[in-house]
Amino acid sequence: METPNEMRMKIVDKATGDAEFRARLLGDPKGALERELGVTIPASLSIEVHEESGATAHLVLPPDSKLSEGDLRTVAGGYYNPFRVNW
Repeated sequence: METPNEMRMKIVDKATGDAEFRARLLGDPKGALERELGVTIPASLSIEVHEESGATAHLVLPPDSKLSEGDLRTVAGGYYNPFRVNW
């Protein structure tokens, strides 16, 4: 199973070399990722894709660290799934 960072790098690599995929990812992130990864992303999960330029840089911070007991167990195991949604 790929780690979240491996998945991110795979997506970035594909977007770097495939202009059509990059355009889909920028225009419809959920649809592009669902198609590429073969998954269904819940409607409750928002995905934003940002394109850096020479004048703009993006810094992504992790969520506030108020984790549930279950989340703490998951983090302690060293695995974080950004597509996990609490139903």
